Amino acid sequence: MAINRDLVAASATPLILSILAEGDNYGYAIIKRVCDLSGGRMEWTDGMLYPVLHRLEQQKLIRSFERLSEQGRRRRYYRLNKRGVKALTDQKNQWLLVYSTLRKVWEKRPCLT
Repeated sequence: MAINRDLVAASATPLILSILAEGDNYGYAIIKRVCDLSGGRMEWTDGMLYPVLHRLEQQKLIRSFERLSEQGRRRRYYRLNKRGVKALTDQKNQWLLVYSTLRKVWEKRPCLT
């Protein structure tokens, strides 16, 4: 099942903030984590991820820094900051409201197959 592009775009910010709440991370690892969490059904690309990371950094919700990987390669890592934690809480509450509203509608009238 392909996921609608609008839904993927809308969920990018809370997914990234949630992944960074688990700890510092870099681009490829974030892409892999989304794929793993979705059971392989959501496959992000660099072209989708990095504009969101840059926007979140401009909004001062995350910050980036360079670190040497275990292999000695320089990588750009991202870290959630206090404003990002607040934004994540707000995003989570909004998504839970949307989810609970949809669930109520769908439980009343299940989707036809």
